[in-house]
Amino acid sequence: MATIGIKTMMGALLAGSLAIGAGDIAFARGSGAGHDPAHFQQRIEKRVDKALSGTDATAEQKAKVREIVQAAFTDMKAFRDQRVENRKAMEAAMQAPTIDPAKIEQIRVAQMKIADDTSKRFTKAMIDAGNVLSASQRQAFFKSWGEHFGKRG
Repeated sequence: MATIGIKTMMGALLAGSLAIGAGDIAFARGSGAGHDPAHFQQRIEKRVDKALSGTDATAEQKAKVREIVQAAFTDMKAFRDQRVENRKAMEAAMQAPTIDPAKIEQIRVAQMKIADDTSKRFTKAMIDAGNVLSASQRQAFFKSWGEHFGKRG
């Protein structure tokens, strides 16, 4: 198993947190019903291809990384839906005639669990993608991936 340096892991975690926000943007239309899965898949393919363009990654490696990232974003859609429900619950709790601190704390804890689960899922995807690549490919990939999301932040 390949080892990942602290700089690479921190970059991946930063990219992951930014990607979560990007995933929210991608699903921002209503409940995601207006979202075209084929278009989203093309965007991920393009992003992964761009991030790997400066490497000597094989077509097989690129396909595997693409598959890993696509699966992560698909899984994270469920987390987004849960966050939306929690925001609605928090809004309702704050607008209730009487504020219930225990209920609000319960919603907050649930929201933090979703954030943690989202982070774990994306981190797993980045580790899995990193294990498909050599050390130099991995460094180039994460540098490009992080620069892309850094422009948005």
